Amino acid sequence: MRCPLQDGAGTIRPTYYHYMKLNILKSKTQANTTPETKTATADNSQDKTTTTPADMRVTSAVANSQRATANGNGNNPQLLTPNSSLLTKHSSLLTPHYSLDEESSSPTPSSRPVIGITANVTGDDYSHRQAYFHMVTAAGGVPVMLCPTPQNADILTMLDICDAIILTGGADHNPLWMNEDPHPQLGAINPERDRFELVLTRLAYNRNIPILGICRGIQTLAIALGGHVKQHIATDIKHSQDAPKTEPTHRLRLEPLPANTVIGNGINTMDQNVGTLFARERLYPERVNSFHHQAVDNPGPLFTVAARAMDGTIEAMECQTGHSIIGVQWHPEFMGEAGLPLFQWLTAEARLFAQAKALHHRILTIDSHCDTPMFFPEGVDFLTRDPRILYSLPKMDEGRVDAVQMVCYLPQPKLGQRFSDGVKFDVAGPKAYADLIFNKIEDICRQAPDRVSIARTPADIYRDKRQGRHSIVLGIENGIALEHDVKNIQYFRQRGVTYITLCHNGDNDLCDSARGCQTHGGLSSFGRECIKEMNRQGILVDLSHAAETSFYQAIEASAAPIVCSHSCCRALCDHPRNLTDEQMLALAQSGGVMQLTMYPGFLSKDGNASINTFFRHLYRAIDLMGIDHVGIGTDFDGDGGVTGLSSAAELINVTRQLLRDGFTETDIEKIWGKNWLKAMAGAVRS
Repeated sequence: MRCPLQDGAGTIRPTYYHYMKLNILKSKTQANTTPETKTATADNSQDKTTTTPADMRVTSAVANSQRATANGNGNNPQLLTPNSSLLTKHSSLLTPHYSLDEESSSPTPSSRPVIGITANVTGDDYSHRQAYFHMVTAAGGVPVMLCPTPQNADILTMLDICDAIILTGGADHNPLWMNEDPHPQLGAINPERDRFELVLTRLAYNRNIPILGICRGIQTLAIALGGHVKQHIATDIKHSQDAPKTEPTHRLRLEPLPANTVIGNGINTMDQNVGTLFARERLYPERVNSFHHQAVDNPGPLFTVAARAMDGTIEAMECQTGHSIIGVQWHPEFMGEAGLPLFQWLTAEARLFAQAKALHHRILTIDSHCDTPMFFPEGVDFLTRDPRILYSLPKMDEGRVDAVQMVCYLPQPKLGQRFSDGVKFDVAGPKAYADLIFNKIEDICRQAPDRVSIARTPADIYRDKRQGRHSIVLGIENGIALEHDVKNIQYFRQRGVTYITLCHNGDNDLCDSARGCQTHGGLSSFGRECIKEMNRQGILVDLSHAAETSFYQAIEASAAPIVCSHSCCRALCDHPRNLTDEQMLALAQSGGVMQLTMYPGFLSKDGNASINTFFRHLYRAIDLMGIDHVGIGTDFDGDGGVTGLSSAAELINVTRQLLRDGFTETDIEKIWGKNWLKAMAGAVRS
């Protein structure tokens, strides 16, 4: 059986039918007199266990959360009585009043993050344990239940209103999802739930939504995202306990993290809302409960193992690509104070994600450099989630990016080589090649005029934002497109080009390159003439790729501020393409903008870079130049992309980290486009 989870699922646009239902808490609690009911079978099944109100009580949440650490990981959970603080706090839900006051008719909407919780399927019912709801509420979230639906568009609608999701425990996974035949110990399976949760997980990952996978949920993460689940584990440790759910029965050991683990998942960071440090020792207690016989045996490329049982069974894994995702094999919802930190972590990450989403809704975000047209000869489809390209319309949706400067890159011919020898389209020369690329971009926009358009000015970009469209802004990377004719500057301006990178890797007829041999000693006379005409036409002068001599001479020659559309800091990575501190200061003093790029070779000498490395460069530029002179130019599809920021779909991670590090909305708006648009407007005014 072939797993029908294709990347194309991410391209479906959501409808506005919310296939969800809220779980209504019981209006009556019972005294702690009902005896615990023994687990019917010892496997993953959520269906097969009958619970009592005693199972569903949790310890006092936020007020007592630090006490777990002080008492040695809090491995002796104490259940609340019906009169204790958590239930008292929500007594309006538990005690019937038989009357509705005015506030019940028009309540003020909650600002707490919405946590979607996947439902179990039992006969005619969708359900799950109340303990999930109580823990989410105690952690500061608003729980809602996500019921299975076969419609991918409806799943997107669910995700659109969720700030995080919990993949809950339950029945076994059908081994056919892993192209395997069933083990004799395979328990109950549910195809409706399997498919829904696997698609939900993949779409949630694409959209950077925080996820907590519990028991079956950690296995769902592995199957959906490239790992593997062992159908039946047989070791010296009993993983399907007969003891009550609240009782820990085996130990964990924490695993050392890989040397290059990326930031971004909120672990080992402080949540200011509850004053809690989410240390791994708090998230993964020393002793846990256990109700499973399937287990992850390979977390896949996106995860690293965080904890194991003493027999080596994987008990916890964390996403290592900058996404806020944790999977655990035990059931923290029944573990009181020892289990609460995981829900607090998820709620904190959900709150941060909700803030980032809201911010992207209010501000304009623009990436100043991508090379996606380089893949046009391969027949890529920008309107779908084409895996061959890092920029596409669905990925812009997922990363919540409003606009991108899409450049026509023209390779610099080597001595004795014709331009047409270096490109995959049969064209007469550089100008014809640029025209062909721009024609193809216009064709893309004609196919989806309600979703994307070509913008020529900052006003166009803001208009597209208001109308719910993405913007593509045209640029040229390498002035050889002018074919040594200054009149072509006006021609390309009329086509919509907003900046021209004077050169690429090699000297040309405009200037010397950072990877050239100082043919002109900086700018040529033609280069100076072109800068004057670019100023007259309102086209930005881009000096990424230019030699230092060209850089300083261009600043002097230009009447408008110049830009570097995709560069990094040479002090942190000694590469001739990067800017020295002196260049960065000169750029800022002239009113220009430096757009930090995500090309690994410009971030680190060995090319081993991640979102961590990118932020070191960004923060150095901010410290040196000031917040008014920096921005983001990814160089996606031109070999840009690092772990944590690997495509347009992950660009909201920039905002999440800026918020985590305390940047204001004003600062983030400048970084994400206001500075760049100010430079564009300045070029037009000049």
